[in-house]
Amino acid sequence: MNMQTSGVVAPPAPKRLEDMALPRTMMRDIVLKTLFRKNTNVVTELARAICLPIVITQELIDLARSQGLIEAMGTRGDAITNEMHYQLTDSGKARSLDALSQSEYFGPMPVPLSAYREQVQRQSIRNIQVTREALTGAMGHLVLPSELLSHLGPAVSAGRSILMYGPPGNGKSSISNGIREALGDKIYVPRAIEYSGQVITVYDPIVHNAAETEVEDPTRLRRTTRFDTRYVLCDRPTVITGGELSLDMLDLVYNPTARTYQAPLQLKSTGGLFIVDDLGRQAEPPQKLVNRWIVPLEESKDILALQSGEKFEVPFDTLVIFSTNFHPNEIFDKAALRRIFFKIKIDGPNQQDFLKIFAMVARKKQMVLDEASLVHLLKTKYPTIDNVYANYQPVFLIDQMKAICDFEGWEHRMTPDLVDRAWANLFVRDETIVK
Repeated sequence: MNMQTSGVVAPPAPKRLEDMALPRTMMRDIVLKTLFRKNTNVVTELARAICLPIVITQELIDLARSQGLIEAMGTRGDAITNEMHYQLTDSGKARSLDALSQSEYFGPMPVPLSAYREQVQRQSIRNIQVTREALTGAMGHLVLPSELLSHLGPAVSAGRSILMYGPPGNGKSSISNGIREALGDKIYVPRAIEYSGQVITVYDPIVHNAAETEVEDPTRLRRTTRFDTRYVLCDRPTVITGGELSLDMLDLVYNPTARTYQAPLQLKSTGGLFIVDDLGRQAEPPQKLVNRWIVPLEESKDILALQSGEKFEVPFDTLVIFSTNFHPNEIFDKAALRRIFFKIKIDGPNQQDFLKIFAMVARKKQMVLDEASLVHLLKTKYPTIDNVYANYQPVFLIDQMKAICDFEGWEHRMTPDLVDRAWANLFVRDETIVK
């Protein structure tokens, strides 16, 4: 029977060696390398290290014993478990070193790419239906026009690409983070996947936020594995990149010393969000970056290449959010724009919403509002910039006033004079600098 968590069907635990769909030699070598590299010599410890049920781990040990690579040392230790202890034979040590010279990978047994594809379908980002209530709740700390949520909701529920554009400082990054919070549920991320005999690590503690799972008591007489522990139950992942994004970051990462592969960013974000912030600030032209995404965005699959040059397909099940301060027509041609499913403009607030934001920020930063200062700000300062408001300005102005008060030794307060001094740092005056 399938186990479900928040509506996501868990990967079923393998019951016997035949269920693994991996080359037996590869599995045996990972067992040998794990025994060689880790201080494990009983089945329960080894099963935990390679993330397999005890019955399959025992089958792999028996396979290696039949080939003279592992030997039994008898039962030792406490009287409760009374487990058989094992060690590598000289032939086993030699085989371990040979296997390590080909790949340093050891530990969790990888998941075949074919099995991973099936799990991606079970927990697809496109299976999520985000409600207005969930989206509003996730963005409750933001002051947004209601029509913006009307545009965002269908885009998120569709699990398709989104381009958010508009003037800087109006919360495009905060909205992206709010979308992440609205997703809410959890998925299963493989520790590693296997293709053509090569192991590609996927789970990354920097990217993936693992959920707490029940640790089973190894002394229990009956032990049940609730799901395939080669996966880690995680929040839906979010990868955020900015001006540092380059095309080579979207390729497999090969470590020539360890002879191992690491999944690229978009594969790590499978089932979640890939946010490209500040599009247009990268070294690569935006058009070139989006061209790299054309096949994945249209066909829900990506193409990666091994060191040998062999190419293969992996699932592309990611909500891609592009965020830019440029007008889309400035950085994309029509063909590229057509492939980005939703285009949403994020404008600055009107005066009413600006005042709401200002009041929220002042309350959070424990700054008492002053009516004369607000009137001075709205009637004297903003007309000089054609009354163009931005979401970042209340935070900036209040922080500036607090910093001035701290320097002068005053209690935190708001006055027209302090507004003037804070405003002076909000913009840089256009002028010619004599060099």
